[in-house]
Amino acid sequence: MRQEDNARRMQTTRPAEPLTEDLMGELLETEDVQGYLDRHPSTKRTLPEYLKQLLEEKELVRSRVVRESDLNETYGYQIFTGQRNPSRDKVLQLAFGMKLSIRESNRLLQAAGANTLYPKDRRDAIILFCMNKGYSLQQTNAELYRRAEETIC
Repeated sequence: MRQEDNARRMQTTRPAEPLTEDLMGELLETEDVQGYLDRHPSTKRTLPEYLKQLLEEKELVRSRVVRESDLNETYGYQIFTGQRNPSRDKVLQLAFGMKLSIRESNRLLQAAGANTLYPKDRRDAIILFCMNKGYSLQQTNAELYRRAEETIC
């Protein structure tokens, strides 16, 4: 019942974000770029803004996310407030700590100005596999280590 309530609340509070693929299709089919730009204003969000949004949507507590992400407490809070610009791996730690989907994780990476997960990259492919299977950060690090890839942390 709680998932249904959350889904209903999210539908009423904010419209779903269009998929990049859908926007690309619309852009390539348009005859008027200005009309497209008017319908879809740039929505580049900052990392702290997106983190705050995710905390609210998923009803998460920042202190628990920092702990689950295996981040130093001070450093984790500085990421949330925008005082620190984290590395790609620190952002991935947050993605695992928040139990984000692949799509949400890639949006988080984009908000941080980092490269999204890329399935043609061996390490990223392992991370994507683990994320898709619901592995924890520790399980993912073990899988990376087992396959002689650099761990996330």
